[in-house]
Amino acid sequence: MEDRVYSSIAELVGHTPLVELTNLERAHELRTQILVKLEYFNPSGSVKDRIALAMIQSAEKTGKIRKGDTILDFSSGNTGIALAAFANALGYHYACVIQPGVSSERTQILKAYGAELLQFDDIPGVSELVASEGLVFSKFYELLQSYSDAHGYYFVNQGLSSENVLAHYHTTGPEIWRATGGKVDYAVMLVGTSGTLVGTGRYLREMNPNIKIIGAQPADESLKNPDHPEVDTIDGVLQFHHVPEERIPYFIRNYSFKCDEYLDLNADEAYETGRELVRSDGIFLGQSSAAAVLGALKVAQRPEAAGKTIVAICADNAFKYLSTNLYR
Repeated sequence: MEDRVYSSIAELVGHTPLVELTNLERAHELRTQILVKLEYFNPSGSVKDRIALAMIQSAEKTGKIRKGDTILDFSSGNTGIALAAFANALGYHYACVIQPGVSSERTQILKAYGAELLQFDDIPGVSELVASEGLVFSKFYELLQSYSDAHGYYFVNQGLSSENVLAHYHTTGPEIWRATGGKVDYAVMLVGTSGTLVGTGRYLREMNPNIKIIGAQPADESLKNPDHPEVDTIDGVLQFHHVPEERIPYFIRNYSFKCDEYLDLNADEAYETGRELVRSDGIFLGQSSAAAVLGALKVAQRPEAAGKTIVAICADNAFKYLSTNLYR
């Protein structure tokens, strides 16, 4: 990042480095270059800064919001934190419908930003929907839109906003391409809304049709269920492959985006990868970031990956997960 005075935090978005893993013991014998894109260098600490800024600026340009308005969205934490940060910087308020079960640190950070925190029970119809059908996003978004309309809020909706995909198409993908000099053979990403996967993946494929886009998701044994509520999970990411149609993220369906491969990752293995990496390279990763590195390591172990470059997109660092089992 160049040495100068910045006029606002908005100018800092996108200055995130690619770092080669050089000391991780499991990577020593591999003849593959593994690069991690450390998105926690964004101003509020995650990859979601990119889409939060893009969505707010787009709404401003199209006259959908004016200074002093309240923006609402649903979040597992990172998008909410990013929206709260940029709402404050740009003159708006933010109301966050928080996903149940997120780490306590995320809730504390949102409170520090002054966000209005809403639970599922606060939105008419949501708890009933979840109890009867699960979190069917098309119906969930309708309920959030109704709540926003009733309260005079602007529902930014990261799950449907084209700015989610475009932010990564215009920034994340080009940054990876420039930093590697176009020498990237695999890209490993996990999925929440799927904006990172679709936007970055589309750009990289346009630049190199032979690149392999690897989509990773939590394995079945790493999903909480009534019989095993204590199981460790990969926070903020979803299964998106071999799931019912209504649970496939909108962007994957809308852009007919297919990965070259899908990996099911065990949360315990991801946590151990994070612990190894903080000891070997001093990189302190969050749950999904550690899982992305685990996915990259699994790909790197293959004979056909010798001499190739793998990029893992690491969404955030571990400071929001200190209350979880990640580093215990």
